[in-house]
Amino acid sequence: MEKFFHLKENGTTVSTEITAGLTTFFAMSYIIVVNPQILHQTGMPWGGVFLATIIAAIIGTLVMGLFANVPYAQAAGMGLNAFFTYTVCFGLKFTWQETLCMVFLCGLINIIITVTKIRKMIIQAIPEVLQHAIGGGIGLFVAYVGMLNVGFITFTPKDTKAAGKGLATAATPGLATLNNPTLWLFLIGLLLAIVFTVTKVKAGLLLTIIITTIIGIPMGLTTMSNSVSIGQTFSQLPTTFGAIFSAKGFPALFSDPARIPLVLVTIFAFSMSDTFDTLGTFIGTGRRSGIFSDEDEKALENGSGFSSKMDRALFADSIATSIGAIFGTSNTTTYVESAAGIGAGGRTGLTSVVVAICFALSAFLSPVISAVPSAATAGVLVIVGCMMAASLKEIAWDNIDDAIPALFAAVFMAFSYSISYGIAGGFITYCIVKTCKGKAKEVHPVIWVVSALFILDFVCMAVL
Repeated sequence: MEKFFHLKENGTTVSTEITAGLTTFFAMSYIIVVNPQILHQTGMPWGGVFLATIIAAIIGTLVMGLFANVPYAQAAGMGLNAFFTYTVCFGLKFTWQETLCMVFLCGLINIIITVTKIRKMIIQAIPEVLQHAIGGGIGLFVAYVGMLNVGFITFTPKDTKAAGKGLATAATPGLATLNNPTLWLFLIGLLLAIVFTVTKVKAGLLLTIIITTIIGIPMGLTTMSNSVSIGQTFSQLPTTFGAIFSAKGFPALFSDPARIPLVLVTIFAFSMSDTFDTLGTFIGTGRRSGIFSDEDEKALENGSGFSSKMDRALFADSIATSIGAIFGTSNTTTYVESAAGIGAGGRTGLTSVVVAICFALSAFLSPVISAVPSAATAGVLVIVGCMMAASLKEIAWDNIDDAIPALFAAVFMAFSYSISYGIAGGFITYCIVKTCKGKAKEVHPVIWVVSALFILDFVCMAVL
């Protein structure tokens, strides 16, 4: 195990990696229940999506751990599953089988841009100030996710009728009234996470989740009442597995030539979000923690094939989406919640292997896994966000040329609930600032191209 994962070289131990893997899994285990809940609305069987989500997570995370030897976990991406359901299926009237076909093609595109080094070029082109901003922004995003998961931040819609129909509408944010058990349990977990982190208790984040989950039992928040039988879930998997190759899949998707432009635009939107969510997670967490060292970055720049950990990690991420689509789930991507395990000391692929094992067990222990309330993991995410926000100190905030794109990158990431949109805000404003200063030539051509693609993406989304 030492020889395979290079534990000593990465300054870690087996026990630390196991703890980190468990921490990451419990921080992201909500997806096992949430993803089927979202995709089931399209007509997909809940049990089929449940198992497809787990299978895709296992395969993607194992490849990440065994091939790339990095502590990142993969699963169906939040945001991308909502885009799948509410925009593509409900808004554009594609069937879920057709939408899975587009997800599959998105995965193939990601594989191509990884193998052809386009992803590598993008990473190398990102200026240092934006790399720090992306890292700190992900910290803000992770903390924000934790708060939103328990309703600590509330939104009062200005158009209640539109909100009642599930449509996007302007809303006024505010702090929730602390009058319900979920928020009380969240605050208990947050307190424990702060105490354990500041006092440097070993496995403190995992202990926080376990203790908070136990406390949630008498409060009625830790419960197994909403479980689905194992037999029922396995009987529904054949409905989603291979659906893209059925008559309702690719043949139906391309049966109407008039829809092909819309199909291409939708695939482009899927691919942009998937690609930059992953890049942002790698850059934001990898540099701060040392997972991707200076030597690894040099190997990424000068090596060929899969000579660096980043090369292998990008490839592992790229194949997971197509695999997930075959089994029946939306885009599988590298999870920002991996930061929780990294914060607990995870540094190698052993962390990912532990996460994959947990996902495999969850297929048979779904009542137990799904019993961990979001309030038990939310406090951990907030503290991990605090740790990651440290990257913001590397930015020269007194230099307005750096401050503007850095602020847009970091703040947009949290406020828009999207790593991709945060990167878009940073890239576009960086180009604007450099142009205004007469330094447009200093902007890498890749940044110009990606910024233009983001603008095109925004235009396409507005038209859709």
